[in-house]
Amino acid sequence: MTDYRQELSIIRQALLLASDRLHRIMYEGLAVQIKPDGSPVTNADLEVNRIVQEALFAAFPNDGWLSEESPDDAIRLQKNRVWILDPIDGTKPFIKSLPQFAISLALIDHGQVSIGIIFNPATREYFCAVRGEPATVNGRPIQVRHTTGHRLSFLVNTGPIDRSTIRTWRETANCRTLMGSIAYSLALVAAGQIDGVINIGTQNEWDIAAALLLVQAAEGVVVDRDVKPIQCNQPDPTVNGIIAARPDAMPVIQQFLASLPN
Repeated sequence: MTDYRQELSIIRQALLLASDRLHRIMYEGLAVQIKPDGSPVTNADLEVNRIVQEALFAAFPNDGWLSEESPDDAIRLQKNRVWILDPIDGTKPFIKSLPQFAISLALIDHGQVSIGIIFNPATREYFCAVRGEPATVNGRPIQVRHTTGHRLSFLVNTGPIDRSTIRTWRETANCRTLMGSIAYSLALVAAGQIDGVINIGTQNEWDIAAALLLVQAAEGVVVDRDVKPIQCNQPDPTVNGIIAARPDAMPVIQQFLASLPN
C-alpha cells in the first residue's frame, strides 16, 4: 500500500490556509464574475486554486493538474499522478454565505482515485479517504447508513427530472432537492446522514472525483446514471451523472432510473 502521509500533510496545511483566506475575502468583500458558461466565479475560487496548486507543485512538480479554475492541459493524460480540484464546489451558496459549499481535491494515481478530500470551511468538516483505508471526518471513521426500518432519504437533482416523476418517486422515498455542492452532498452519504444522492445531469470530474473514493471507502456504491463505474482523468473530464448510495438502497434507485423517460 502506498504511503501518502506527505501528501496528506501538505493537503491539510494548504486547505487550512485556503480556508483562512476564504474567511478573509468574505470579510473584505467578494468579487463575482460570470464565466462563459453562465456560472459564477469569485476571487475566493481563484485564491483557493492558487494556494492549493502552489502547495502541491512545490512538493510534487511532476504531477498533472485538472481544476475548474485552470485551463485544461492535455499533458495531464501522460502523467502517472494527477490532482483534480474544485476550489469551491457550490459557489452560489458560498456567495450567499450558506454553509453548503466545499473544497474538493482528489489524487489520481495510475488511473485510480487514491486520495479524496472534501473540506467544508463553514462547518469545519474535513472528510478524508485514502485508497485501502476507512473514510473519516475530522479523524473519526464514517460509514454509509446501515439502519433499517426508516423511509429512505435521497438528495436529488430535480432540474433534469419532470415534476410528475419526482412526485412518483416521493411515494417511495423522501426525495429532497440537492444542495448547492454535489461534493458535500456526496460526503453526507459517506457519513451516513442521508441514504443516497441521485444526480442524472452531466458532472465534471472536479465535482465528484474526491467523493468517488470517499463514498467507496465508507462502504457505499458510486456509479454513473447508467449504473456503470466512473473513471477519472479522462480526455473529456465529464461524467454521465452520478449515483451514490448505501448498497441496499440501490435497487430502489435503479427502479427510479428505469422510470425516467428515454
